[in-house]
Amino acid sequence: MITANGKDGLPTPRRYFAITTITLAVLLSSFGTSVVNAALPTIARDIGSTEAASIWIVSAFQIALAVCLLPFGAIGEIHGYRRVYIGGLVVFTASSLAVALSSSLVMLTCMRVIQGLGAAGILSVNIAILRFVYPRAQLGRGIGINGFIAAISTTAAPPVGALLLSLASWPWLFALNVPIGLLALGLAIFTIPDTPRAERSFDVAGAMLSVAFFGGLLFAANGVAHSHSRWLLTVELAGSLAAGFLYLRREHGRSNPLVPLDLFRIPQFSLSVATSVAAFAANMQALLVLPFHLERAMGYSGRSAGLLLAPWPAATTVTAILAGRLSERCSVGVLGGLGLVMFASGLGLLALLPVQAGPLDIAWRMILCGAGFGFFQSPNNVALISAAPPRRSGAASGSLGTARLMGQSAGGALAALMLASFGSAGATTSLATGAVVALIAATVSAMRLWTPRPEREAVVPAVEREVTR
Repeated sequence: MITANGKDGLPTPRRYFAITTITLAVLLSSFGTSVVNAALPTIARDIGSTEAASIWIVSAFQIALAVCLLPFGAIGEIHGYRRVYIGGLVVFTASSLAVALSSSLVMLTCMRVIQGLGAAGILSVNIAILRFVYPRAQLGRGIGINGFIAAISTTAAPPVGALLLSLASWPWLFALNVPIGLLALGLAIFTIPDTPRAERSFDVAGAMLSVAFFGGLLFAANGVAHSHSRWLLTVELAGSLAAGFLYLRREHGRSNPLVPLDLFRIPQFSLSVATSVAAFAANMQALLVLPFHLERAMGYSGRSAGLLLAPWPAATTVTAILAGRLSERCSVGVLGGLGLVMFASGLGLLALLPVQAGPLDIAWRMILCGAGFGFFQSPNNVALISAAPPRRSGAASGSLGTARLMGQSAGGALAALMLASFGSAGATTSLATGAVVALIAATVSAMRLWTPRPEREAVVPAVEREVTR
């Protein structure tokens, strides 16, 4: 196995096969995050569960995925991104079959936890691997393609899931992952390169505190949507904050902390993470409430609502790739800021949409949202991953996924709060709130115009050596 150097990328055609397996894996793992939403009523009915309890089928996957991204990214730095990626593919593919065969809520939820672990193995290192697949000068377009796949998978999952349910039973939503996963695994074995590895041990105690911190935050965020009692929410938040405090005390001064405190000293990195959290919170708010708004307030059928949502991922498809190429020669602060202003405008216009609006009035607003989000995501990912030193690519890749999931969880909690608090006006209120959050994200993105380029090698002490094992 030849070790990639992170500068020249892979030769063609091996590069194209490596891109294919990464694309397929990101498609599966991102799609698996939200495709279940459309199937929850059907699944709850078939397995004899209440709709409220069945929400844990979604939450279990998201929590397992989010809390493992940073630990798996660190394992990738130490033992190689290739091993973590292939291991994640194996676990995700096998657990997809187990989910399809599940017959009870407990079994299904447990298998979704394992599936989330597999998805974490993929998403924690996929951006880091791209750094060794593409030549350095073309990294923007590679991240653009990756971002476009992740965005379109997440956005298109509900309508595609609804379409699949009209043709087959819900287990097929997961069984179809198996042949695609096996294809991605076969390509990965022969094309994903070995990468330089850091000569240090894995911080087990730090990983446990990190899992407790992020897990507590996500349990609390999901607890809002699940109507947890105040005392339980207080316990979840208190436990999370205590774990976070202990982690900060333990990791203070360390050169390679699991939660990349060293990278957060780089302005470009920290601003990109903050932009991602806010933007994905606004995005999730819209995606959760729009189906309710289109069906209940505007009178469209479920299938029609799915079709009306389709222009959003279609626009994201075009702009994400274009923005990835533009990020190679244009300011990411400008591209991301303009994209988020477009996104906020689209959300605001959707909030003001009259209930008697026709399909064309809805479609062009969806296109504006999708185009704006696509222009934000790819440049932001490029800025985040490029700000980190190559030896910390795993931490940067894990941070990117963690920021996305934390934003989505916050957006989900806000959407649930708006729907519960404002009744029939909850959807439009959530869209308006999402527009405000997107404008905040645009402001944070623009702040990168006044930050210096990072002194990369000064961030991580020179005593850390990379070796090929």
